[in-house]
Amino acid sequence: MTPEVLALCTGATLANARRFAQPLSAAMAFYGIDTPIRQAMFLANVGHESGGLRYTTELWDPTPAQARYEGRADLGNTQPGDGSKFRGHGLIQTTGRANHAAARDRLRARFSKIDVPDFEADPVRLAEPQWACLSAADYADMRGLNGWADKGDFDGYCDMINRGRKTVAEGDSNGWVDRVRIYAAARTALGLS
Repeated sequence: MTPEVLALCTGATLANARRFAQPLSAAMAFYGIDTPIRQAMFLANVGHESGGLRYTTELWDPTPAQARYEGRADLGNTQPGDGSKFRGHGLIQTTGRANHAAARDRLRARFSKIDVPDFEADPVRLAEPQWACLSAADYADMRGLNGWADKGDFDGYCDMINRGRKTVAEGDSNGWVDRVRIYAAARTALGLS
């Protein structure tokens, strides 16, 4: 994928698209995100989650929602300071100690011939372009998102990434309006009607 097309599909600047074009293209190819509809849905969500490929580390205030990361056993945040340390990293914002460890383990299982960092010991490594891209595509694979794309179900696809309000209504994903806007641009850029 060219940087120009990637910029259109994610809402990124051309400079940010150039930085991610090669590792994101490689990650998509490896994980079978290889049809225009799969790419459009994946890239629209990557574009939303990363603010147009600007952020591979969650901005930290902390907001009230972020403050609740601290001590959350469901995220594996059992040590003091885990909330901030294991804030979202990568293009789809892997959040929590347990999810950083799980991303490490899945990538190590898939890529036994390369040295996958220990994202639990050093979570900011997940923000590096290679790992940010691979972890996003791996997450899409783990959640079966290609199947949602093949069915043409953008709402379901988004819900599998960030349902937000935990309802089952159309458009209930966090950032739905932005995801739809980027998805429309991605569809046009990839030649989908």
